[in-house]
This record gives sequence, C-alpha cells and structure tokens, in this order.
Amino acid sequence: MSHWAGLLSTAAKVNLLVLVVSAVFSQSSLSDRVPEFALTKIEESDIKDDSGKEPVTEDDADPEDLEVFYPTHQWQTIRPGQAVPAGSRVRLNLQTGDREAKLPDSENGKSDMGEERRRKRLGKVDVDSNSFTSQELKKALAKMKESEKAERKAHEEEVRKKFRPIEQLKEEFEKLNVKMETDYEIMVQLISKFNSSASTLDEKVAALYDLEYYVHQVDNAKDFLSMGGLQLVIDGLNSTEAVLKEHAAFVLGAALSSNPKVQIEAIEGGALQKLLVILATEQPLAVKKKALFALSSMLRHFPYAQQQFLKMGGLQVLRSLFRQKGMETLHVRVVTLLYDLIMEKMLLEDSQHGDQVEEKIQQYRQVKLVPAVVEQDWCVVVSNLLAVPEHDTREKVLKMVGVLMAFCKERYRGDQALGTTLSLLRSEYEELAAEEQREGDKDGYFKELLGSVNTIIQELR
Repeated sequence: MSHWAGLLSTAAKVNLLVLVVSAVFSQSSLSDRVPEFALTKIEESDIKDDSGKEPVTEDDADPEDLEVFYPTHQWQTIRPGQAVPAGSRVRLNLQTGDREAKLPDSENGKSDMGEERRRKRLGKVDVDSNSFTSQELKKALAKMKESEKAERKAHEEEVRKKFRPIEQLKEEFEKLNVKMETDYEIMVQLISKFNSSASTLDEKVAALYDLEYYVHQVDNAKDFLSMGGLQLVIDGLNSTEAVLKEHAAFVLGAALSSNPKVQIEAIEGGALQKLLVILATEQPLAVKKKALFALSSMLRHFPYAQQQFLKMGGLQVLRSLFRQKGMETLHVRVVTLLYDLIMEKMLLEDSQHGDQVEEKIQQYRQVKLVPAVVEQDWCVVVSNLLAVPEHDTREKVLKMVGVLMAFCKERYRGDQALGTTLSLLRSEYEELAAEEQREGDKDGYFKELLGSVNTIIQELR
C-alpha cells in the first residue's frame, strides 16, 4: 500500500511539472500571436515621463530637421530625432523602455509585394537612414545655390567684357558730336549746294546725285516740291553743261514716279517742253536716256500729260530717235513706253467702274494715242525691231505688235518682210523651246515667245 502511494506521489509530481511547462509555453505562444498579451503597451498620447511632463514626439519637431526612420516588418527601435512615416505601427516596449515601430501587418501579401516593388524601384540607391541627415542635405543645397550664383556672376562678367554699357556709348557719341539729321534737313542742304553760285560743277553734280536717292520716296518728293527744289531741277534742264542736264533729268524722273502732285506741278512748271527739246535736239546718249526716263515718269497714269504730249508733237519727237544714229538702245525703251500707255487705258476701260474710275476714263478718252500711232505709221517702225537679235527686245516688240494688230492688221498683211521675219522667228524658237523641254523645262521662256509668234502668224492668215 505504501509502495503504491509512493508511485502516485511520484506521478503527481511529474504531472504537475508537465502542467507548469505547458502553461509557460502557452503564454509565450500567445504573447507572440496577440499583441494584447505581450509584455508591452501601445504608446498612448497621455504617457508621461518621470518628471510628469509629456515627452516630445516627432510631430513637435521641425520635419526638416528629423532623420527619416525606415520601418520593416520587424519591430525596430526608434532613435531620438527620427521621423516615423505615416501609417507605421508604433509601440513602447515596457521591458526596455524604447519606442519601437514596424510596417503594418500585411494583408494577403500586398504589403510584401509593395515592399518588393519599392526595393526594385530604388535599385542601388542608398536608403540607409545614416547616409544623409537633413542638415547635410541643407548644406549641400546651400553649396549648390552658391555655385549657381558664382556661375551667374562669371557669365555677367563675360558679357560686360564683350559689350559696352549704353551709358558709355552715349558718352562716346556726344564726344564725337554726332548729330542725326532728318531727310528734310539733308535735302535743304543739298538744294542749297546745288543752287549756290560758289559751288563747283562737281559739287552740284554730287548734290543732284544724292537728291535722286531721297526724292524716290513720295513724302520726300512732296517736301522737295514745297522747298522749291523741283523748279530748280526743271530749270537745270536748260543748263549748258550736259552732265547737269543728265542728273537734273534723273532727279526729276525719280520725283515724278507715281506722285500725282509732283506730276501736276512739273507739267505746270514747263518740264514737258524742256524734256521734248532735249530729245529732239542733238545731245549725248546719256542725257537723252535720262530725259526719256523723266518723260516716261511724267506720262504714266497721267492722262492730262499724255494729252499735252500729243499736242506738243511728242510722238514725232520719239519717232525721230529711230532716225538718229547711236540711239538704238533707246528704241526698245520708246516701244515699252508706248505699250504701257496703250495698255493702261485698255485695262482701265475693262475694270469695274466707279465714280472716280468713270472720271478717269473720261480723261483717257480725250487722249487719242492709238489713232496717232497708226497715222504716223508706228506699225512698221515697231515691227522692224523684230529683226534685232536680243530676245528681251523681241519679247517687248511682240507684245506691242500683238496690241497693234487690231489697228494695223491690213498693213501687216501686206508687209512681206514682216512675214519672212515671223517665219524665221518661229523656226528659231521651235528649236529653242524643244531644247528647253529636253532639259525638263516644259513652260520655258522660249516656249512663251514661240506662242506669241504663232498667235501673230495665225491672225495674219
């Protein structure tokens, strides 16, 4: 009996020991699984230190001065001054007294996958919290700003070396006594020099040469008229010096171009008569060339001047140039002038009529230019120019013949020399046009001339 009692006592002791060990392991297991059973307590906002004061948390510090804490899935101690990312789990370890933090528990592995993607995205970037502190980053940024300032100052110094400031340039111009003169002031000086008896011939010619440049502008030409320069130039057409006549006619032509006010004043000042005298008398070619230029500027788009031109025998004067030796270069200019005068009247009559257009048409109807051209046998004078070798001259003559065809058709049909010339021109331009086509130019210059020749031949049949 005592023997069984001893065995029971020994068995009871063993069972008791097993129960104690099981309880210890069970509590240890529960503390790992459930945070509520751990020997820790989640940090609350009302925790106070030994002095009774609330400890300073990371929210009370300047975020720029905090070192970043990088949590993982394991509890890690938070060092003083470290900033804990939002969403992290934070606790106070009651055993060690340290604050600890870790990532939130993963749900279905999403957090683990996010962490893996983060690692892949960062690659070899050092994310160790000990690598850079906020103070080090601030110092690096300050150095970058200082470096940018230094580079900017160096660039400004380089620019200053290359260019002078505007104040310095102004001072230098003042020292040079440079004065900017207006066109009006310059023209006054040039007219004074041309009209001065103390000026030499070369000085007068130089003054006229410079005046021609300024009076091309419409406003300058009007100022030239108002200051009396136009009449001085018209009177210069009577000079005994051929070079003065030449340059005076050049200035006059420039001032007259597309300037109705100056055109009216010029014809009233006797410019038309003086120009016709120069063209009708024996003068150097250069003088007549400039006189013809001035005459063309006066007649274009000015029907009253055209009417006076016909009354003064202007067509006969131009025809006399074809009988004078050494004036061949003026022939095509004369034909071009007559062509332009005829065409501007025809184009005006074909345009849309308004009150101003009707008035101008009435003025042109008083100009009997075409009848005078036919009467003075300009048809033959013009067609004879087709024998010249220059293609440019032929082009202008062909245009004039085409315009005169309606008035000179019978005269041209009876002109055997003209028929022969047209046949030769057609053969020549057929070859040149074919050569153009072989070179890839389908609508070339010679093809156009060939078309003009064929049109005239067709109309004469």
